Amino acid sequence: MRAERLVALLFTLQSRRSATVPELAEALGVSERTMHRDIAALQAAGVPLWTETGRYGGVRLVEGWRTRLDGLTSREAVAIFAMGVPRALAELGLGTAVSAAHAKVSATLPAPLREQAQHLAQRFHLDAPGWFKSEEDAEHLATIAQSVWEQRRAAITYRRGDHTVERLLEPLGLVLKAGVWYLVARIEQSIRTYRVSKVTAVELTDERFERPADFDLAGWWQRSSTQFERSLQRHPVRLRLSRWGVKRLPQILDADLAIAALDAAGPPDPEGWVEVTVDLEEPAIAASMLLGLGTDVEVVEPPAVRALFADAARRMADRHR
Repeated sequence: MRAERLVALLFTLQSRRSATVPELAEALGVSERTMHRDIAALQAAGVPLWTETGRYGGVRLVEGWRTRLDGLTSREAVAIFAMGVPRALAELGLGTAVSAAHAKVSATLPAPLREQAQHLAQRFHLDAPGWFKSEEDAEHLATIAQSVWEQRRAAITYRRGDHTVERLLEPLGLVLKAGVWYLVARIEQSIRTYRVSKVTAVELTDERFERPADFDLAGWWQRSSTQFERSLQRHPVRLRLSRWGVKRLPQILDADLAIAALDAAGPPDPEGWVEVTVDLEEPAIAASMLLGLGTDVEVVEPPAVRALFADAARRMADRHR
């Protein structure tokens, strides 16, 4: 990744015109010693910069020298600059690359567009994990990402329940979903998904593999996740919801599932309650999910879900007497 860091340094200097070594080291996330080596590398490569010691010294590009940014519209440049450096890209080893892109764009944007980009960056932020849920510790993410980039087979040890299994995979891509990393890989001509946090060991082999020419990671993930969600939602459950229950249903269940059920519902009764039917998982899971609606829901059928819901409500009431 050093080449990316040198590009980031070059365009950072072009943007600032002058900066101290500590400032540059902080901007690029490296030590001052590394920054001194990078400055020397740029000089050896013929970049006309000079250093000045002392209280007001720093690193400067020769006046009038600059590189150019071609191929991007102003709108595209603003979008890149405003994107920030998502933690997910940093975890994959691409943080320096994004920083380089930001520095390059910032150095070449006209002042009004640079100001617009800075304003946009202060108004939009991507925070992938859900509320009250920290990101999982994916210890081997960087090594797995390397196998994806280099198209090298990877031998992994994978935790499954109370035991582990060993697999030789052809990693095709990585997906970040709600703060959780998933590896999509081919094994014996089938494509499967593995939770990266459950990988306890990984070793890259020297064997390369050919990536399927027609494989589209985003499209495959969408189809796979939709199929998985539908496989879990196989039991129709009929409910009565108060006005407040109608508002809260998309917060308790999958939002798309809840909205589709509400759209298909009939008009409210004289008391304002609405009857809906939703496809949920097995009775025990369905009852536990619906408890989040409290007194704003009545489970009508099936009897198994109604009985489990009522039993849980009774036990909760007994515990709070």
